Amino acid sequence: MEVNKSNGGGISPSEFNGRSEIAADAPNAIEVKNIVKRYGDFTAVDDVTFAVKEGEIFGLLGPNGAGKSTLIRMMTTLIPISAGAARVDGHDVARDPNAVRRTIGVIPQALTSDLDLTVEENMNIYAKLYDVPAKRRKEAVEELLETVDLTKWRGAQTKTLSGGMRRRLEIARGLVHSPKIFFLDEPTTGLDPVSRVAVWEMLTTIKAKRKLTVLITTHYMDEADRLCNRIAIVDHGKLVALDTPEALKASVPGSNVIEAHFEHPPDDWEVRLKALPGVTSVQNQSAGMFRVLTSNGSGTTTDLVEMAVVAGVPLKTLTVQNTTLDDVFVHYTGRQLRDELVKAYTFVMPQSPGVRP
Repeated sequence: MEVNKSNGGGISPSEFNGRSEIAADAPNAIEVKNIVKRYGDFTAVDDVTFAVKEGEIFGLLGPNGAGKSTLIRMMTTLIPISAGAARVDGHDVARDPNAVRRTIGVIPQALTSDLDLTVEENMNIYAKLYDVPAKRRKEAVEELLETVDLTKWRGAQTKTLSGGMRRRLEIARGLVHSPKIFFLDEPTTGLDPVSRVAVWEMLTTIKAKRKLTVLITTHYMDEADRLCNRIAIVDHGKLVALDTPEALKASVPGSNVIEAHFEHPPDDWEVRLKALPGVTSVQNQSAGMFRVLTSNGSGTTTDLVEMAVVAGVPLKTLTVQNTTLDDVFVHYTGRQLRDELVKAYTFVMPQSPGVRP
């Protein structure tokens, strides 16, 4: 039997944590009130309300198809709001979209840099689109390429870059006009673990240096936990929970999680696990794997092992960890986030190219 103790944080090079304290009286950079997006009879976003403070990294966490990208597209003026209202940097998104566009930077999930242009050409074209003056454009490109560690690749065609390097280029390009508020839709999807952490570190450095407000969408638990001051959990277009990562984890009954893999457990094994002292809930994850939430990790671990020995049920692996955002998602939605990643909604509707909920 293998026994492993973990802090439940996923990958943790140098125990990365990019969060900084935000003053309680900081003004709101983004305000969303009762916002709704409908496509015919389908409601992609359903009466969502939240606010993001200046200087905050705010995360929208949920599975694919939950409505996260639709929320960003409404806040960034890409698609119209069906009902409710949103204000970005004090500007009403529906009434003054041009003012909103001037104050924001947007990094979509898909990589959109021109593959046949060089890194520097991609930066310059984007700066020109935002009417950045020539002198400032040159300074901004130099500064940002250095910040994202792409200076020596400035003359390289974008198609020769790795996925992580292209993502860094996208982030630098989105900052070339000095926005105040930065939107990132699934910023590290498809990247390897090392590249993901590199992007996290780069984002926190840029945020601190430029005093940015950042809103990201993600379905990665560790990304939300490490980066975000506050997290809004979105499910089926609804906002089901919103708080700091620590407060969300504290809201789940049971401070420890035991993952135990048994060989051929009896049919009533879940009931027996629930009856152990300190256990607050048990999730049967199939194939003999059980996830046990408990208020007494060490005590429950001892009782669980003794019960397995007495019952003659072989225990293959055992992991003890603290409560994670995965447990938070299960607590508020009744299922695991990773199980929902393959269940994104699909439906047909008339739309413009590139626009989807």
